[in-house]
Amino acid sequence: MPDSRVLEGYTVSVLGAGRIGQAILRSLAPCGARLIGTGRRNATLRAIAETGAEPLRDNRLAVERADIIIVSVKPYQFAELASEISGLAGGKTVISVVAGVKLETLKAAFPGARVVRAMPNINALIGRSTTAIATDPQGERDGALRLAEKVFSCLGTVYTIPEEWFDTWTALVGSSPAFLAEIIDGLVLGAVMTGMPRELAYKALLDAIKATAEHLQLTPYHPLQLRDEVTTPAGTTIYGLKILESRGVKSGLMEVIETSTERGRILGEMIDHKVRKQIGNPQNPA
Repeated sequence: MPDSRVLEGYTVSVLGAGRIGQAILRSLAPCGARLIGTGRRNATLRAIAETGAEPLRDNRLAVERADIIIVSVKPYQFAELASEISGLAGGKTVISVVAGVKLETLKAAFPGARVVRAMPNINALIGRSTTAIATDPQGERDGALRLAEKVFSCLGTVYTIPEEWFDTWTALVGSSPAFLAEIIDGLVLGAVMTGMPRELAYKALLDAIKATAEHLQLTPYHPLQLRDEVTTPAGTTIYGLKILESRGVKSGLMEVIETSTERGRILGEMIDHKVRKQIGNPQNPA
C-alpha cells in the first residue's frame, strides 16, 4: 500500500469521471489529495460525490483549481475537452488515460503542461490496477513522472515503460483480465462436466490461481519449474499437459498477444491521427 498521505497538499481533478474516472477517485481518496471530478449527467455527478470528490460540470474550473489533471474522457471527446480547457493547463501535470492518444499529441493539446500517458486496467475498479506510465525527457526532468507514480501507486502497482510498448501493454495487461476470465471459465466448465458444482469449482480455482501467482512472485521460479514440480510420471498433470500441447494452447496464447498488440497499434494510430486533426495539429506519423 502507498503512503496514506502521498498526495497530501495536491488537488487532483479527474476530467470525465465515468466508470474508470470514478475508480481513480475512490482509490485516490485515502492518499490525502483534494479531489474534483467532472461529469455532465446528474447521475454521474452523484456518483462522483459518493467517492468523496467535489462534483463539477465545469471542466475549466476543475482545471484552474487543480495541480494534477487526469484526463479520462472517451477518445472521441478528447479534442472537445482540449479546446474547452485551452490555455489553462500550462505549468500543471496532465495525465491522460485516454486510449491511443500519444505523448506528442498530448503536448500539442496542452501546451506548457507536463504530460504523462498512463494505461491502467479494469482492476482499478477494486483498487488493484496494474498501470503503465510514460513521459518524455522533459516530463522526467520536471518531475511529472514521479508525480504520476505517486498517483497510480494509490490504485495498485505502477510500471514505467517506453511509450512504444503501450500497444503490447494494452494486449498483455489491459486485455488479459478478459483472456484470463475466458480460461478460468473453460477450466470450471471442465470440472462441471465431471460432476463438481460450479460454485465450488469457481471459488476453489480462483484460490488456486491467486496462490500460484503469489508463489511465482515469492520464489525465483520460471513458470516451467513450477509446472515440473507439479508434474509426476504418469500422473494426472502430464495427461492434462499433453492435451494442452496437442491443442496448441501455448502457441495460441502467444498469437493472442501478438494479434491484440497489432490491433492496438492500428486503433491507436487511427485515434491519434483523428485527434491531431481535430485539435488543428495535423502532424501524423502514420
